[in-house]
Amino acid sequence: MKAKKTRAAKAKPSPSKGKTSGPTSRPQSGRRAGPKASKPKRRPEARAGAGATTSLSTVSNADIAARIGESRAKADVAIEAALDKKGLLPVLIDVSDAATYTDFIAIVSGRSDRQVDAIAEHVVATLKKQGRVLLGREGSGNGRWTLLDFGGVVVHVFYHPVREFYDIESLWIDAPRVKLDVPAEAMHVQEESLFYDQP
Repeated sequence: MKAKKTRAAKAKPSPSKGKTSGPTSRPQSGRRAGPKASKPKRRPEARAGAGATTSLSTVSNADIAARIGESRAKADVAIEAALDKKGLLPVLIDVSDAATYTDFIAIVSGRSDRQVDAIAEHVVATLKKQGRVLLGREGSGNGRWTLLDFGGVVVHVFYHPVREFYDIESLWIDAPRVKLDVPAEAMHVQEESLFYDQP
């Protein structure tokens, strides 16, 4: 008698774990969408990169310093690119000891919706030339606010009245500010050139 042949059941392909859709689908680590984001809580793991779960015991001080140095270099390039497009009042906040999703938060203003878009595009293009990858992008879509996520640095570009309205700097009031070499003309806002519509 011939033995009955058994067929192995074909396994259905399972969706890849951890994959998310959309251009801004990077884990937010407690951030809500929009500029009025709450402070994320510090986790017991040291962030060695996006999605990293390396414990503090296996990350050396040299590794942490190197990561923060790389993040600072990206932040400096982003600030310089924003100033190239006449960005106003740049601020760089060191959140490496307080946040899990980034090391630095850069904030800069534009005088108009067109300038906000121009600043954001120039920052992306400048960092791209250096091989820095944009991980995510968020914003209002009308030139009032754009967030650029480069991993080690998150850049907020605001239309200045909107920046004043949301005041996200106050969320990080205890975090140290990085001293920047900013030209005098970038430290003054001409109030008569701004339209103070309610955001």
